[in-house]
Amino acid sequence: MIRNSTRRPHVIVIGAGLGGLCLAQGLRRAGISVAVYEQDSSANTRAQGHRLHIDGQGRQALAATLPPRLFGLIAAIAGRPAAKVNGFDHQLRPAGAFFLDDRECAGDLMPTHTVVDRPVLRRILLTGLDDIVHFGRRCIGYDSDTDTVTAQFADGGSARGSVLVAADGVGSVIRTQYLPHARVVDTRVRLIYSRVPLTPDLRRALPDAMVAVFNSVVGPDNRFVGVAPVQYRQPPVAAASQLAPEVAFEPAEDTLAVMFGRRLDQLELSDAELRAAPGQRLREMVLDNLSGWHPLVTRIVEGWTPASIHPIAVHSSVPLPPWPTSNVTLLGDAIHTMSPAAGAGANIALRDAAALTTALTEVTTGRPLHDALRDYEQAMIDEGFRMVRMSAANATQTLGADPLPI
Repeated sequence: MIRNSTRRPHVIVIGAGLGGLCLAQGLRRAGISVAVYEQDSSANTRAQGHRLHIDGQGRQALAATLPPRLFGLIAAIAGRPAAKVNGFDHQLRPAGAFFLDDRECAGDLMPTHTVVDRPVLRRILLTGLDDIVHFGRRCIGYDSDTDTVTAQFADGGSARGSVLVAADGVGSVIRTQYLPHARVVDTRVRLIYSRVPLTPDLRRALPDAMVAVFNSVVGPDNRFVGVAPVQYRQPPVAAASQLAPEVAFEPAEDTLAVMFGRRLDQLELSDAELRAAPGQRLREMVLDNLSGWHPLVTRIVEGWTPASIHPIAVHSSVPLPPWPTSNVTLLGDAIHTMSPAAGAGANIALRDAAALTTALTEVTTGRPLHDALRDYEQAMIDEGFRMVRMSAANATQTLGADPLPI
C-alpha cells in the first residue's frame, strides 16, 4: 500500500523502448519529473526492429503525449497503405481479407492506420529527451517502501523516486522481482525478419491489392510469409528539415518488411544455430522452405538485404489477475508480451504510456497516487491481456504456435 500521495511525483522509467520513451514524452509535457534508464550503451547499439503499424490506439497515444511538432512530423512521413489485411495461399491465390476501421476524426493529422519503421519512430520519441534518458545503466532490481522506490544498477549506482515503471521488455528484471508468479512462455514459433528495397521494378510486380497494412501468405505445414510495404508519405529527412529540424534522421528508403515464420521443430536449425547463422545462410534456409511457392514470393525473399536478416523467438505472457497496487507498475512487453500475430504489441505499449501519463497527471491535481495507479493497472490488464489472447489465438491458427496455457 502507498501510504502517502504526492502532487509532484518523480518517476523512474526502466527501459528506453517505444513505451518508455512515449511515457517520458508525456510526463515531460505534463511537467512531471521523469528519468529513463536504458541498459544499451546508446540508441544505436543494436537493431531496433522493422516496420510498425500504428493503429487508432497508437495514434491517439502519440497525439496525447508528444509535442505537436513531433506528432506532426509522424503524420507527415508515415505511410498510408490500404486499411486492410489480405490473406493468400502460397500461390498468391486470395484466401480472404478484412478491412480495418479507418475512421478519421475531425482535425486529425493522420488516419487511423499508418506505417513507419521502428527506428524512425524511436528517433522521434528520443527527441528532446537528452537530459532525461541515461544510456548504459543496466537495472538489476529495486528496493521500495511505502513512500519511495530505489532502482539499483549494475554499475553500483541507484536512482530514487516516488514511482518506478518497468518498461524493460519481455525479459523485465522489474517484473521478475515484483511479480515472480507472472509467466512468459515460448510459443515454439520462430520468425525471421528482413527487408527488401521497394524498387520501381518490384513495385510494378507487386499486385495493387498487396499495398495494404499487411499481407499474410500461408502455405503447407503452417509455413508463413508476411509482407508489409513501408512507403513514406514524405522522405523523413526532408520532412524533419521543415517541421522539426532538431530530429536527426538517417536517410530512409521505401521497403517491403518481410517475415518468414515456422515452428522451431520444423526448422533445420536450433535456436543457437539461428542466432549464429549469417544472413545469407538464413535466407537460403527460408528459400528452401519456400520451394514451389509463387515466384513473386521467392523473388521477394531472394531480395532480402543480408544485413537486415535476424531471427526472433516468439514469446507470450500468460494472463494473470490484478495484483495489489504499489509504487511499482509496468507497461508494454514488461507485463503483456504478445505474439505479433495481431500486430498490436507496440500500439498497446503506446496506449499504456498515454494512460499512465494521464493517471500521473491526475496525481498532480490532488488524486491519491494509489488510486491513480490502481485504475491505470486495471485498464492496462484488461486491454493488454485481451490482446495477448487474441494474438495467441491468431498465432496458433496461422503458425501452429503452442496455445496459451490455461
